[in-house]
Amino acid sequence: MDSETAAALAAAWTDDYPWEFLTRLTEIGDRMGGSPGERRAAELVVEGFERAGAREVSVESFEMNRWTRDEAELAVTHPVERSFETIALPYSPPGEVRGELVDAGHGTPAELDEMDVEGKIVVASTTTPKGSRFIHRMEKFGHAAAAGAAAFVFRNHKPGQLPPTGALRFDREAAVPGVGVSLETGDWLTDYADRGGRAVLRVDAETTPGTSHNARGRLGPETDDEILVVGHHDAHDIAEGALDNGCGITVVVAAAHLLARMDLDATVRVAGVGCEETGLLGAETLAERLDLGSVRAVVNVDGAGRFRNLRAHTHGSETMEELVASVADEANQPIAVREQVHPFSDHWPFLERGVPALQLHSESGERGRGWGHTHADTRDKVDDRNLREHAMLTALLVREVARTDEIPRPSAESVAGNLRSGDYEEGMKAAGIWPDGWD
Repeated sequence: MDSETAAALAAAWTDDYPWEFLTRLTEIGDRMGGSPGERRAAELVVEGFERAGAREVSVESFEMNRWTRDEAELAVTHPVERSFETIALPYSPPGEVRGELVDAGHGTPAELDEMDVEGKIVVASTTTPKGSRFIHRMEKFGHAAAAGAAAFVFRNHKPGQLPPTGALRFDREAAVPGVGVSLETGDWLTDYADRGGRAVLRVDAETTPGTSHNARGRLGPETDDEILVVGHHDAHDIAEGALDNGCGITVVVAAAHLLARMDLDATVRVAGVGCEETGLLGAETLAERLDLGSVRAVVNVDGAGRFRNLRAHTHGSETMEELVASVADEANQPIAVREQVHPFSDHWPFLERGVPALQLHSESGERGRGWGHTHADTRDKVDDRNLREHAMLTALLVREVARTDEIPRPSAESVAGNLRSGDYEEGMKAAGIWPDGWD
C-alpha cells in the first residue's frame, strides 16, 4: 500500500464527517422520491462531493411519477369488529375493498397457487421460508394480484408494532390496493382468516407527475473509460431512512473523500441517485444518460455501513470475486461474497445493459430487512465505526476496479441464465420487471 493511501486511511479512523453527514441527512425527515426532502438530500450529497474535491459536481433532475401517502384504514368486520394500525404501500391506488381475509403464509408462488384468492384480501409475510430463495414483496403482490386478489396486506415478521412499507410496482400505480401491518396485527389477521373473517380496507393516496434528482461528480484522472460508484439518497417517508440507505450514501460520500487522495488509474464517477425505493428510477436515468460503452463497471453501495461485516454481491463476475478477495486479504477484513444476480437495487439498470456490477451490502446475521422500511429505521441503529470502515473498504475496492483493465462484460444470455438458476424469472415477470426480449 502506498504512503498516500495509508495516510488517507489512517485519517479516516478519526474522521467525524461521516457521522455528521448521516446526522444532517436523517434530520431532513421525508426523503421520498420526488419530495422536497429528497431534493435537499441530493444537495447534501453534492456538498459532500465538493468537500471531497470532486469536479463537475451537479444536481440533475428527471421526471417521474410521484406517489403521495394519505390515510389508510384496516378494520375487521367479522367475526368481531375492530380496527388496526396500517400504512399504505407506495403506488397503491386509492380505493376501498371489502372482502374475505385469506392467509397466504409467506406469500410464495407455491402457496398462492394452492389457494383461492379471487376477490379476497390476501395477507402475506415479509419473510420467506428458511432454505428458500428470497422472494421480493413485488413478486408476492404480483402473484396475488394476477390470481384475482382484491387487496394485499404485507405483515412484518419483526416484532415491535412496526408496519412495513415498500413499493408494490415501479413508477406506476398498482392494480389493487396494498398496505403494511405489524407482526402483532398480522397474528390477529391470521387468526381471523382461519375463522372465516372479513375486513374492509381503505387507502387514500395519489400518483401525480413529479421531479426527482441525482447528484454527480468526478474524481481521478481523465481517462477514456470510468468506474461508476452509486448509492441512493432517497428513503421511505415513514422514517429517517438511516439504515436504508442513509448508511450507504454516507459510505459513498466518505469513500469519495478517500478516493480523491488515492492514486487512481481511471476516472471515478460518483453519484447519489433518487427514487431507488420507488423503482430504481435515478439509476435508470443515469444509465440512459451516460455512454455505457465507457463505463468499465458499476459499484452500487446499497446496504454497506449498516452492520459489522461487509458483503459483496458479484453478480456472476469471477473478476469481481477475485478483486474482492484481494482487497479482503490486503485489508485483513472479512468480506462475504454472493455470486447470485438480483435485480432489486441500483446496479440493475447497468447490469441489464451489460455493465459488470458489484453491490456492497453488509451482514446482519438475520433474514430480511430488520428495521428497514419501518418507523424504526432511525439514526440510533447506526454504529459510526461501520460507516468509516466500510468507506475505507469501498475506496480500496473501487481503486482495485480502476486498476483492472479487463472486466468481462456479461451478456444478456448469461445474466438471464443466472437469474433463472436462482429462480427469479417467474417473480420478475409477476412484478413486471423482466426485460423485454429476454424470452
